[in-house]
Amino acid sequence: MMFRSEVTHRAWGDGVEGMRVQECVLSDEVITVDSAEAALWDAIVVPEEIKDRLRNQTVLSLLVRPELPFAVTALHGLCTLYGPPGTGKTTLARGLPAQVARYVGGGAVRRIEINPHGLMSAEHGQSQQRVSELLGEYVPGLASDGVPTVVILDEVESMAVARSAASLAANPADVHRATDAVLTALDLNAAEHPHLFFVATSNFTTALDEAFLSRSDAAILVPLPGPEALGRILASTLLMLADKYPALGELARSAAMERIAEAAHGLDGRRTRKVVFEALAQRLDTVLDPGSLTEDDLAAAVCNAVAETSEPEVSRAAY
Repeated sequence: MMFRSEVTHRAWGDGVEGMRVQECVLSDEVITVDSAEAALWDAIVVPEEIKDRLRNQTVLSLLVRPELPFAVTALHGLCTLYGPPGTGKTTLARGLPAQVARYVGGGAVRRIEINPHGLMSAEHGQSQQRVSELLGEYVPGLASDGVPTVVILDEVESMAVARSAASLAANPADVHRATDAVLTALDLNAAEHPHLFFVATSNFTTALDEAFLSRSDAAILVPLPGPEALGRILASTLLMLADKYPALGELARSAAMERIAEAAHGLDGRRTRKVVFEALAQRLDTVLDPGSLTEDDLAAAVCNAVAETSEPEVSRAAY
């Protein structure tokens, strides 16, 4: 079951700035153990130790921090998932509350998802103000009922920019202030709101401020899938389609899948799922009858995708 918190509909903030802060909250939902959101967790194919570490770190934080002061634990209630795009970081974060709800919150955990990009402003001082209001006031207000809460900061590098590498093309002073505001809010929430747990995702950890990374209780690499994982992703996509096109189930279970998965080396999980549909689109016959897809069709699409992924950015920009 999943239901939206009524708190998100309350009036907050003054004028345009207050509305902009609220709009950065993409969702505020209470996720239960039997929620359909659990499927998000299962859909991502990564080594089980990655899922175990993320779940365990979250449960530990939500159990220990309310019982012990920050001076004892030094836990900020923050985990950073990093790695190449398309590896499932955001989906794992979205599926996390349903897993955590098995152990805390009596079977229900709130999930608040934030889009940090909307916080940044070209106006002097506005980014800092918005970050402070969102993370220091608005989010804690949404979770003021004390329900264990997972807060997702997707592509967090947009709001916690490495101050040492701040571009002179932007306003470096404002970049510093916005990052300072993130750090201040994390420190405040760590001390005053132990029922909050932040999961940040990043494609570019080199763009993240060192002080932000140092506040992460765990930084977990979500890598590109290996051959076994690639095979599982391809097979699971085919098997989902096999409900309507049974012949694809035979392809998913065929010996050819191991060879095709090996050839897919270098693809991320998102592209690997899409490559099945790219294979279907190669011939009009398979467009009209997806069940007629062959291993040669799939292998050709995989080879094309790998070649495109391997091309230098300059070459691809020319298309």
